[in-house]
Amino acid sequence: MDKQIEFLIKLRDGCLMIADAANEYLDSLAPPEVKEKKQATAVQEVTFTTLRFEPQQGAKLGDFEVAYRQNNLADKWSSAYSILRNSNATIKDRYHGDGYQHSYWLYGEDKIYRQKLKPKT
Repeated sequence: MDKQIEFLIKLRDGCLMIADAANEYLDSLAPPEVKEKKQATAVQEVTFTTLRFEPQQGAKLGDFEVAYRQNNLADKWSSAYSILRNSNATIKDRYHGDGYQHSYWLYGEDKIYRQKLKPKT
């Protein structure tokens, strides 16, 4: 039974990697106006708020939070991670949408970062 479960997990993870690679390639072929529209239509923030984040503090960054892969459900983690990776979310180009409370980005392996958005003035 363990071998069957292990096989299915590897199969699922492989399929996710193939889908992510196809999405990245399709995104690279899209004209700039399509990319701008895609960025404007972010997924609902609940995709990220279901993850378990741990508070952190940095000298330059101030207060922020990190969600680690091993501390979260695999399907929730994979979904959120794929969205951020496909959007090329970095600390300089963070992912967020209208009504979001936080901005999100990737840095390093198996970690999703977030920081509270400053109120618009």
